[in-house]
Amino acid sequence: MTDIAASDRIGTVDGRIALIRPPRRPGAPLVFAFHGTGGDESQFAELLARLAPEAGVIAPRGEVSEHGAARFFRRRAEGVYDMDDLRARRDALIGWVEARRAEHPDAPAWGLGYSNGANILAAMAFEAPGLFGRLALLHPLIPWTPAPQPGLAGVPVLIGAGARDPIAPASATRTLEAWFQAQGARTRLAMHAGGHEIRPEELSALAAFLGETDDRPDP
Repeated sequence: MTDIAASDRIGTVDGRIALIRPPRRPGAPLVFAFHGTGGDESQFAELLARLAPEAGVIAPRGEVSEHGAARFFRRRAEGVYDMDDLRARRDALIGWVEARRAEHPDAPAWGLGYSNGANILAAMAFEAPGLFGRLALLHPLIPWTPAPQPGLAGVPVLIGAGARDPIAPASATRTLEAWFQAQGARTRLAMHAGGHEIRPEELSALAAFLGETDDRPDP
């Protein structure tokens, strides 16, 4: 498990295990962080403490167990999702995030996800575009074509990827990038030469992204 800060609390919040870190100052962003398969609620705790030290963090643990590895929704095989399960868990998680946002009404809400966490984060944004003021999707794989979502116009979106990623192929990443661009999102792609791992140049892009303060105003 990743080291967590003294101010962090891990417990059950409305039925979900989650890490909670209060914002360090009024108006600081609240980052909702979603781990990859086999990770947990502390996966991004140390990283966010370095990249966004004043931000609050809310990081739920995925409720699906795949051979002991935590995930946010079920799949039938690699890259083959149980879409009914994804939709049901997406909708439940949207409601949970909305409740957490209501507890911090003055904090801009940002979303960060890696791999399976990026997939559930993207699915939430497709359905509820006003939920997050900005999105950082690291190595997502969206094997379906989302319906048009004009509500994403103006939303800053960072997509992190690997040119040789065997799980989230570069071609699928560019298709997702093009989809976000077609919705009017302010999209940027940080693609490194490697695979599914998060490399330093991707972290540099994420640090710059989290350091910006030009979110689209909440609707």
